[in-house]
Amino acid sequence: MVRVKVCGITSKEDALLAVKLGADALGFIFAPSPRLVMPEVVRSIICDLPPLVQTIGVFVNEDPKRIKEIIRFCGLDLVQFHGDESPEVCEEFMPRAIKAIRLKNKSITEDTGPYLGKVRALLFDTYSRKKRGGTGKTLDWGMAVRARQARIQIILAGGLNPGNIEDSILNVRPFAVDVNSGVEERPGKKSPVLMREMMEKIGKINNRDVK
Repeated sequence: MVRVKVCGITSKEDALLAVKLGADALGFIFAPSPRLVMPEVVRSIICDLPPLVQTIGVFVNEDPKRIKEIIRFCGLDLVQFHGDESPEVCEEFMPRAIKAIRLKNKSITEDTGPYLGKVRALLFDTYSRKKRGGTGKTLDWGMAVRARQARIQIILAGGLNPGNIEDSILNVRPFAVDVNSGVEERPGKKSPVLMREMMEKIGKINNRDVK
């Protein structure tokens, strides 16, 4: 059964809708981005969430001390490192750490290997020179499939939308998917229509797998 993380949440309205539609986790971006959200806002959102919904802070090359302050203040469950953080920095946050790897070539062992055993999961996203994430560009699923051979949980990101979500899940078979720009009206504002369509399609796949 594939889990769903809705990332780039900036408002309580979007957060509660995502949870209502079945999201397992919500991602909040604490790095330069159109989806940047302040810790005070995140804390307020988390306080109104129902139990058993995981909350994830997304950071890019942030000072570890500052990350720990934000974790405590907001009450975050997990940390997603989306920059050039070393395996040692990630390991410092275990068992809360997820490392994003922006796949850019056919040989990915060097990118993923050092993080095995240092993080809870690897998130595979599309490489872009200009953006760390939320590019809307579809990931090369073939690379993700090869990386899946490593004994670690895989979260699939990179241009996922209602039009390609079924193919991506059936091809890669990830532990979870991370959706962001593919369910937005504009950066930072989720589309109820697209989120509902996305969750319905994922629900059908999960129901087939259960049967």
